[in-house]
Amino acid sequence: MAISVHAQNDSTGINRKRTLYSSIGVGAAWTGSMGGLATLWYSDSWGNGFRFFNDGKEWLQMDKVGHAYTGYHLQRNMHNLYQWAGWNQHQSLMISGLISTGYLTTLEIFDGFSDNWGFSWWDMAANVAGVALFTSQELIWGEQYVKLKFSSSPSPYAKYRPEVLGNTYASRLLKDYNGQTYWLSFHPTLKKDNFLPNWINLSVGYSIAEKLHGIENVFTTTYNNQIKQFNAYRQYFLSFDIDFEAIPTNKKWLRTTLQLLNHIKVPFPTLAYYQQQLKFQPIYF
Repeated sequence: MAISVHAQNDSTGINRKRTLYSSIGVGAAWTGSMGGLATLWYSDSWGNGFRFFNDGKEWLQMDKVGHAYTGYHLQRNMHNLYQWAGWNQHQSLMISGLISTGYLTTLEIFDGFSDNWGFSWWDMAANVAGVALFTSQELIWGEQYVKLKFSSSPSPYAKYRPEVLGNTYASRLLKDYNGQTYWLSFHPTLKKDNFLPNWINLSVGYSIAEKLHGIENVFTTTYNNQIKQFNAYRQYFLSFDIDFEAIPTNKKWLRTTLQLLNHIKVPFPTLAYYQQQLKFQPIYF
């Protein structure tokens, strides 16, 4: 007997209509984004076969942290989507884990057939680490005590290698790792009942600077008829943050907005450590 998609919930609490719409949306986004990448990103670099690529030492691992961030939030958003469709905690985690890992694996396979890149086990490990960070916390605590966040500001280095680091604001946002910072954001006590508001978090951040080449940490170039030399280094940060999802609200649209805002680290005064120096920055983003 056929089941009508207009039926709201079955005996398990699953909303069939929402599940159908969610799955169609995910499938369309997956197919559409892969088709767009195949046409716009990979069209000039398809190779003669599949190859592997060891990029574990590139960009001082900033790109790997970015992969983990993507895996974490893809899993997080898919999990929220299927919980909205009525699937229970374990079911949502399984479905979202398969979708997230499958989608990111498809991207790596595309890289594997590209002359410019290759299939990277380091990228795959970072993807899985991000998915695992979300999943493990849900299984252990039923909530996210530690959240991965992102911040970005224009760096002064992209102009020296725009073909690699980007020549527009949008491309620099993706390609210039010098302007990116990734954060682990958490409540200082990891508890709800304490002397600090639930929405106040501490954040530990990681970034790099003067990194203009994927492998080489010392890079020399000529700019405006002057020789410039750059020496790449790592940066570590300690700052405050806001956990938007800890702000109480009964409005669904506002709760969804707060969930989206939790992808991004809020600017705050920050302690920075780099080149064996500890510095205070009144505001950092």
